[in-house]
Formats: sequence, C-alpha cells, structure tokens
Amino acid sequence: MNTGEIIPDNLGIDEEGRMVTASGDYANTPLIIYFYPKDNTPGCTAEACALRDGYKRLRELGYQVIGINRDTPASHLKFAAKHDLPFPLLTDVSGEVCEAFGVWQMKKMCGREYMGLVRTTFITDNDHTITHIITKVNTKAAAEQILDILGK
Repeated sequence: MNTGEIIPDNLGIDEEGRMVTASGDYANTPLIIYFYPKDNTPGCTAEACALRDGYKRLRELGYQVIGINRDTPASHLKFAAKHDLPFPLLTDVSGEVCEAFGVWQMKKMCGREYMGLVRTTFITDNDHTITHIITKVNTKAAAEQILDILGK
C-alpha cells in the first residue's frame, strides 16, 4: 500500500469472531492502523503501551487506533487485559489482511530468511485514504511519533 491509496475494507477478526470492516465499523472515521509482529514481546508491548498512553489525545483528534497481527483472538484478549489497552486488536490468522496491506514480507534474522509481519503504521483520513505510512516505528514513543507527523 502507498499513500493516496484507499485501505482494504476487511481489517480482521474481533474477539467475537466477527469480520471488522473499515466501511461498516469505522465509516467516516480517520484510522491509525498499526501492524505488529507478536503479542507480549518487548517491542510490541512497548508500542501498544505507548499508543495506550497517547490514546486519549489521538481520540480527541478524531482518530481510532486499531492493532492487527496474526495472533489469535484469545491471545489478543489476554494481551489487551494485561496492559489495559483501550483500542481493538484484530486477528488476521489467514494472513489475507497482512498481504493486502503489504506488511507480510521476507525478513532476515541471524542470517535466516523467513516470511513475517513487518511493523508498520498506516494513518488514514475519514475516507480511509492513506495519508501517512510509518515504516520506522519508534515503539517506545509510537503515539508521539504519530502526533508529530500529524503536526499536533
């Protein structure tokens, strides 16, 4: 996905097993969609907590924050409860959403190559057109990074 493109409508499965859509669940709402590799890992926890701490300010600006990865709804529920996350975490077990957003990519670690979810944040306007893409996410200051980009 690139800036200026409209995001895919399907965003993932919620804790009740229901497909969440941009057009139905978040019509006319600007979104901050952050893709993160894994619940309860140090970087992903830092990012989620930074977004939690900045959530009130982001909501005051009209944005809804949504986290997405390939973990199960049960994992998301435990992660959200443990860290008091006020925003939804959606599941993409099939990988279709990650593929559609272009965040399922070849990664390298310790000389090994594998397919994995690349940490990326998408910011959209009310019509769900991408206005900004953050590929170098500052996990410890994710909300501040977004607010800086938005000039707020």
